[in-house]
Amino acid sequence: MRPTIADVEAARERLAGVARETPLYPSETFSRLSGRPVLLKAENLQRTGSFKIRGAFNTISTLGENERVAGVVAASAGNHGQAVAWAAREAGIRATIFMPQDAPMAKVEATRSYGGETVLTGEGFDEAVAAAAAHVEATGATLVHAFEDERVIAGQGTIGLELAEQAPEAQTVVIPIGGGGLAAGISLVLRERRPDVRIVGVVCQPGFTIADGIAVKYKGELAGTILDRTLDDKVSVSDDEISEALVLCVERTKLLVEGAGAVGLAALLAGRIGGSGSVAVVLSGGNIDATTLISVLRHGLTQSGRFLAVRMLIPDRPGELRNVLDLVAKGRGNVVSVDHHREGRTTSALQTEIELVVSTRDEAHCQELLEALRGAGYVVERVGPPA
Repeated sequence: MRPTIADVEAARERLAGVARETPLYPSETFSRLSGRPVLLKAENLQRTGSFKIRGAFNTISTLGENERVAGVVAASAGNHGQAVAWAAREAGIRATIFMPQDAPMAKVEATRSYGGETVLTGEGFDEAVAAAAAHVEATGATLVHAFEDERVIAGQGTIGLELAEQAPEAQTVVIPIGGGGLAAGISLVLRERRPDVRIVGVVCQPGFTIADGIAVKYKGELAGTILDRTLDDKVSVSDDEISEALVLCVERTKLLVEGAGAVGLAALLAGRIGGSGSVAVVLSGGNIDATTLISVLRHGLTQSGRFLAVRMLIPDRPGELRNVLDLVAKGRGNVVSVDHHREGRTTSALQTEIELVVSTRDEAHCQELLEALRGAGYVVERVGPPA
């Protein structure tokens, strides 16, 4: 059964005073880089850190008394689990959340803090879904599916109502796609309220990815039938592109987003959105693990030329490392780390290999430092240069 615009409006009434009407921020940085006005729908500022609270609360609020007694079950890469745990706690219902074994600990701990019983199982979201289904069979609890439920889709669709009101000038709306519930709900509404708007869905490349929140193998059948008739285009982005977008978002807009939340910006910067005029990008969530954030920031800074990583062979004699560091200092580079390798990587007993990571201003500054080192006679190999 497909949700209707009336279902979305009813969900909005249930969510009043529960889900925040998240702000829509104009971004000068992303507007300049993309050559068109850009508006950011900040669902990363939503309760529990993502849009998921909308669908979870809408679903749980419709349960009958017997269903409430049996409790609820969810499978989640993190954000949906947090939302179900929070909504269940508010309703006084027991919640069991199945999550992949490698789910980010920030999301696991947050789910537990909201009162959910967490069970880590399998390598990915699909294994967690199978475990949740088995639990439903054994206990009679209600499965709150992350996207294959008309009530969940209707809840996510309330973002579409807000966008239609907040951004009547937007000619394109960009939405992340994992299982498809978010994109289905928003696009369902926009096709009704803004039939002229261009709607683009963004997916991550398959395999292990920093966009864990949308890393599902298959989108839902229900969501898929909606997206087949509502989307104008669907594009893909790489982890490198997501990293760059995430770094820019944090640094220039002061909005912390997770990998899945940055895919729309990544597609925009990569020039894959198409269309013309102003564009509204949904930042779907901000629940990123601190260790992942550090890795992503370092990688993103390296890709954008803000970190220079090099490998060099230098004579193994007193003062030689100091000579290298003096060259970096003279070029106004700031050394982040230095590693020595005397065994296995040299061509002579009188050599040592060093790896330097240097904080730089931009790609032009990186090139200046490389020229200075090579000009001094060193053979320098750059590690992980920008594409």
